[in-house]
Amino acid sequence: MRAAYVLLADLIGVVVFALAGRGAHGEGTGAGAVALTAWPFLVGCLLSWAAVRAWREPLRPRTGGALVIGTVLVGHVLRVLTGGTTHWSFILVSIIALTVLLVGWRLVAGVILRRRRSPAR
Repeated sequence: MRAAYVLLADLIGVVVFALAGRGAHGEGTGAGAVALTAWPFLVGCLLSWAAVRAWREPLRPRTGGALVIGTVLVGHVLRVLTGGTTHWSFILVSIIALTVLLVGWRLVAGVILRRRRSPAR
């Protein structure tokens, strides 16, 4: 799978995270509202992609794990630096949700790719 598609999948995962969070709190889910919530985490994801050179092994679950750490860390720092708030419970939910969204699909893709490569029985 091309790294650009993997990056796109990760960015979509971050947007889904922001959309789900806003929806769960009864906040607006329009494009602008979601973008306002998502942008710090999107920046975190992009910076993390560069920092860990995710394009080298984009489908590895450990790559996804590193991206979760960077995305959560940078995302919450940017929220605070730009006048937003954070809370330990939001950090915990971010870690869990982004692990599912950035690592989970890699695990599923790995199973599918292994099955495709294995000889027919």
